[in-house]
Amino acid sequence: MEWFTAPEYWLSRLVFQRALAGVYLVAFLTAALQFRALIGERGMLPVPRYVAQVPFKAAPSLFHFRYSDRFFAVCAWSGCAVSAALLAGVDGLLPLWAGMLLWLVPWALYLSIVNVGQTWYSFGWESLLLEVGFLAVLLGNDEVAPPIVVLFLLRWILFRVEFGAGLIKMRGDECWRKLTCLYHHHETQPMPGPLSWFFHHLPRPLHRAEVAANHFTQLVVPFLLFTPQPIATAAASLMILTQLWLVLSGNFSWLNWITIVLAVSALRLPDTAPSSVPDAPAWYLAVVLAVSALLLALSYRPVRNMISRRQVMNRSFDPLHLVNTYGAFGSVSRVRYEVVVEGTDEDVPREDSDWREYEFKGKPGDPRHWPRQFAPYHLRLDWLMWFAALSPAYAGSWFGAMVERLLENDPATLKLLRRSPFPSDAPPRYIRARLFRYRYTTWRELRETGACWERTYVREYMPPTRLAPTAQGREIPSGP
Repeated sequence: MEWFTAPEYWLSRLVFQRALAGVYLVAFLTAALQFRALIGERGMLPVPRYVAQVPFKAAPSLFHFRYSDRFFAVCAWSGCAVSAALLAGVDGLLPLWAGMLLWLVPWALYLSIVNVGQTWYSFGWESLLLEVGFLAVLLGNDEVAPPIVVLFLLRWILFRVEFGAGLIKMRGDECWRKLTCLYHHHETQPMPGPLSWFFHHLPRPLHRAEVAANHFTQLVVPFLLFTPQPIATAAASLMILTQLWLVLSGNFSWLNWITIVLAVSALRLPDTAPSSVPDAPAWYLAVVLAVSALLLALSYRPVRNMISRRQVMNRSFDPLHLVNTYGAFGSVSRVRYEVVVEGTDEDVPREDSDWREYEFKGKPGDPRHWPRQFAPYHLRLDWLMWFAALSPAYAGSWFGAMVERLLENDPATLKLLRRSPFPSDAPPRYIRARLFRYRYTTWRELRETGACWERTYVREYMPPTRLAPTAQGREIPSGP
């Protein structure tokens, strides 16, 4: 059955599967540790309220049948356990059909989470993990050699990720065409990393060269994925190097890592296949070919979007997230704004009151606090706070609920922060939010002050707000 399988990609499949299991593990761990404050029963956007409004057909999820925080925790930690088992290679010890079912478990569990995650799970890497994870079910285990058609579909996803991102840049902000976007990007990206300050201060000619290299990698190199070896391996290797450069320059959750995982599947690694591998069973051949044909047919809408002048980024075209469209940073902000949340325990809030700042784990706050590396772990609240600074409209559905939880010293919400300025038994009386403009300090300012940021007050974002007694119990703060 030489036409169906590619034994020379035996090691590539092994590395791909173990790396994908690692990404799954991070995704489930992120969900398990953050869900109570975000989408739990008392979360900012509760799952029970969402599933009461959205039918199962529009967002298939286990939580349409039952939801409790305990059940969600069981699903998330079960996803962690299955991912760890796959990382350890348990699927290789099972019969082919059982190994495929084991790979189906994290996909179904994570689909259930994403489809009720609302704005907290609206990022492109959620759909990307689901699309790649579904294909991983078809890759098989040690009982069969990797199917050629599945390897092709993995390259097809990688092509759409890179080429779609390249097109959205060329059609979007003119700074991509002028090669000047990196004059601003490292300073204004959603969550800078520990090296982002240094990337920002690289010479401008190097920034222009980076953008030109990015255009080449995203608009030319993807076509080489479908050429014979070793050209395809060289193309995938260049993509991996580019993604590692992005890993160093910022915190982009697991977007870069899942792209690297995809590129691994296109590498021709040293041949480690057994001397003789049984032919793939007929049922496996039929399943792989049928599902592959379905996925190719579903690719019509993402392709139509990709070639359209009105191309959109990061959209799923079916509720199972089987085939999606991707893209990032079609526009780049020139100025960085941050929402700073403060509280006071004084009975009457005044401008000169003792306002104490809440510190977030990843988003810029204290100008002297150097950014840390969190990716591939995803700080969902910190990312949404970046969008909230762009426009209050992005935060209208959850910001008021977050303020309410802070006024209550809600333990689950406080766990999402780096530090609360108030003791657990003494919550603030009032909370306010102010908008600041942030910029990176210069080399001289860094030496003199030790601060990597300089911030300037812009305006009030939300006036002082408190929980006031009402006939029903409490007055819930409104959004900004």
